[in-house]
Amino acid sequence: MDLLTPRIFLTFPLPDVCLTGSMSAVKLEECRQHIRAQLDSVVDFWLKYSHDTVHGGFFTCIGKDGNIYDELKYVWLQGRQVWMYCRLYRTVDRFRKPEILKAAKAGGAFLRKFARVSSSSGQWKCAFCLTRDGKAVKVQRSIFSECFYVMAMDELSRTFYQKNRSEQMMEQLIHWVRVDGSGLGRPQLPGDVPTNSMAVPMMLLCLVQQLSEDRRGVEQKYAELGSWCVQQILQHVQRDGAAILENVSADGSELPGCLGRLQNPGHALEAGWFLLQYAAERGDEQIQTTAIQKFVELPYESGWDKAHGGLFYFLDVDGHCPTQLEWSMKLWWPHSEALIALLMAYSQSRKAELLQSFFQVYEYTFSHFPDPAGGEWFGYLTQEGKVALDFKGGPFKGFFHVPRCLYMCERILDDLLASKE
Repeated sequence: MDLLTPRIFLTFPLPDVCLTGSMSAVKLEECRQHIRAQLDSVVDFWLKYSHDTVHGGFFTCIGKDGNIYDELKYVWLQGRQVWMYCRLYRTVDRFRKPEILKAAKAGGAFLRKFARVSSSSGQWKCAFCLTRDGKAVKVQRSIFSECFYVMAMDELSRTFYQKNRSEQMMEQLIHWVRVDGSGLGRPQLPGDVPTNSMAVPMMLLCLVQQLSEDRRGVEQKYAELGSWCVQQILQHVQRDGAAILENVSADGSELPGCLGRLQNPGHALEAGWFLLQYAAERGDEQIQTTAIQKFVELPYESGWDKAHGGLFYFLDVDGHCPTQLEWSMKLWWPHSEALIALLMAYSQSRKAELLQSFFQVYEYTFSHFPDPAGGEWFGYLTQEGKVALDFKGGPFKGFFHVPRCLYMCERILDDLLASKE
């Protein structure tokens, strides 16, 4: 969900120190060069294997060596790939390649033509997945396909200097979340307690930042929505500030049972860097402090596997075994979010402990997830760090978390190392 380039992250007054010693500066330069090479390699992998030159759009079910093992096209991953290609093309000189621009344009055309389906209420929803030639297969009762459709269309409009035609979808999303969610097809059942799931305000905040970037009028239009999203996210700080819980009640209270005790360290870290961006845009030191202490340091400390290294996928705040079967696995995306969050938090605070934590996640991530032989990253490891599933993409892993992480970390490192000169 990177929306703003990390050039705004150094807007707070900093302690009278740059990097924590020359050795750290040397190591950060090594990290930058390695991350840059990794990003180039990951982009090359998806350029080579994911494009459907017959029907348009992208394959995401890609095996270890680049083979396509399923031709279904997942709309949220189509949107993410369009967004990522456009962002790279628009903001990084070395990615101003004709093949990237052509792919982004073709992916956008595929989305516009096939992604939207009419719901029973007459509202427009996006399919969750499509056949190779664009026929809708499944619709989910959530907002995420629509959100990534909006992200893709907005970034396309910036790349091609065209009118953004996703405003209506954005207004519908806001209506579903804040006014009436019946259009999602979720009837309110007697035993179903209204829940604030952290993913929803995070996603809307992501869209607010995307749409508002460098657009003063749009920024003002969505200012109240952005503030509401932040307050909804902050409700997840629970247990007198000792834990981030994934789900809380609509009024911000802790929920009973497994749902209420659930923790997702990677998601909390992602929320942390969203809040850091928000704080930097507004010069809000209170939100910055909360983001670092509660959404970066706390989930990193509680989520790190001290026996085997890496971040757990899920935890139970009371120490029960989580009911998710994959709870102890190490996945690509929480580590991607941790790298961004820790490096961004360090860039804003210059706390040496954050830099050391970044190095710890960096060493684990790059010694376990990348595939030096076949390219890209494996996504799913056992608790001990062995590859559990050897495909490179699927219904949930596409061209997004890995390249976004590498892209953002490279740019934050550019700024940090420039401040050392």
